[in-house]
Amino acid sequence: MSVKILTVITALMAAAPALAADALSGNVQQQATNWPAIIMFLIFVAFTLGITVWSSRRTRSAADYYAAGGGITGFQNGLAIAGDYMSAASFLGISGLVYLSGFDGLIYSIGFLVGWPLILFMIAERLRNLGKFTFADVASFRLGQRQIRTLSAVGSLCVVSLYLIAQMVGSGKLIQLLFGLPYSYAVVLVGILMVLYVTMGGMLATTWVQIIKAVLLLSGASFMALMVLVHVGFDLGDLFLQATQVHEKGTAIMAPGGLVSDPVSAISLGIALMFGTAGLPHILMRFFTVADAKEARKSVFFATGFIGYFYILTFIIGFGAILLVSTNPAFFTPAGQLLGGNNMAAIHLAGAVGGDLFLGFISAVAFATILAVVSGLALAGASAVSHDLYANVFRPGASDEEEVRVSKITTMVLGVIAIALGILFEQQNIAFMVGLAFAIAASANFPVLFLSMYWKRMTTRGAMAGGWLGLLTAVSLVILGPIVWVQILGNDEAVFPYKYPALFSVIVAFTGIWYFSVTDKSAAGAQEREKFDQQFVRSHTGLGASDASGH
Repeated sequence: MSVKILTVITALMAAAPALAADALSGNVQQQATNWPAIIMFLIFVAFTLGITVWSSRRTRSAADYYAAGGGITGFQNGLAIAGDYMSAASFLGISGLVYLSGFDGLIYSIGFLVGWPLILFMIAERLRNLGKFTFADVASFRLGQRQIRTLSAVGSLCVVSLYLIAQMVGSGKLIQLLFGLPYSYAVVLVGILMVLYVTMGGMLATTWVQIIKAVLLLSGASFMALMVLVHVGFDLGDLFLQATQVHEKGTAIMAPGGLVSDPVSAISLGIALMFGTAGLPHILMRFFTVADAKEARKSVFFATGFIGYFYILTFIIGFGAILLVSTNPAFFTPAGQLLGGNNMAAIHLAGAVGGDLFLGFISAVAFATILAVVSGLALAGASAVSHDLYANVFRPGASDEEEVRVSKITTMVLGVIAIALGILFEQQNIAFMVGLAFAIAASANFPVLFLSMYWKRMTTRGAMAGGWLGLLTAVSLVILGPIVWVQILGNDEAVFPYKYPALFSVIVAFTGIWYFSVTDKSAAGAQEREKFDQQFVRSHTGLGASDASGH
């Protein structure tokens, strides 16, 4: 498997921005200024900032700030979740993979979708009934507050920090490719807007930014797919046939197994995508914005529908790019390389089916996608510090005003750090960061959250041992694996041979939780097991969920 393909796949694992291989290695060339894209993006920014001002007038309490007062409907929240989850990597990256390798791109589309049934049937309802603002509320319901909240906060901050770096670097590279503006402009602009959205409007503003972005992205992708289908007379068979006739790999693009061929990597990647999705703090946080468990289930139902529809569109767009982009010399360099790399296939297709104006629209939407994602990430990171650490570990009993103030300060600090690291990592290959973020979510967050809701014998001792072991194993195996150990550190051979550690780190986490829980004979452990019945009743009824903050 080529280095370029591996880089794209690793970026896709975390639903990060479209980080093509050249972008990740810092080799992006600044393009001519794209004024239609810039104007459309500025319109989006102006409109969303207006919504942020409107939201700030309706954000008066901690519940308003963290969870939009629970006033978001299931449909709205489902659309917002889709907006948070449908990243530029999904749009540009998967369509680029389809353009490059055909059928295999669909495998990754499905991979990002498989975690949602797990969330729908096993997590959403109990999460809403047991929690208040963060998933740590649930994990610490019957376990040690300080220990579990510290572990959950560390896991959340690791995921958020790694994501933010990827988003900032991706935004800089993307704006060079699409807008023709300098890298640093994009990094600073994204950081400032992220801070404004979160500090002024909180979850309400973030929700509406994500909803607007989702509508724009779904509309643009639908138009592109429709124009491709019009070109082939709405005959998918003809689309695939014509694509095999013009693609350099011929009929091989209709066969799977070209990107991930060994079983261990395939299983590990699948586990990371499924369990990682169910452990992402910024996704889990969205279930506290609705009124009750019924609306939470609706949220997942609608989100799954929107996301599934979107991934079908990316598959059609990818094959459409094979048909309409690969046969047009205008989209290639004199050396025969696609302008901007394979991840720009969807952008070129936009120009082919809709002209310069639609090209500008899609370019603006791709960049707006990053703003929606970083806003959710920043709010999740800020809540981990203010709600989980400050209000429940360092200063229990802190007022709502103090908690929100700490959250806003944290958001500003995160913004400064994200801008600084985005500029610092401009020339670095940061593909391992997004893969690591997904691995941490699957190995540290998900096992503790899931077993706290479903396994009576779990204790604080087991959760701490398994959670920390999962986190450290994921980090260690990524460092010792081919991406960091060989590609970045320059060693000849990786200590750990696989690029995806989730299969091993998740097993370590679950095994650690099981072993250290069943061997816990302490009085505290016995009390924690007894509280499971109380938790079980509340997880089904929601009684007292409005004031959930721990014991």
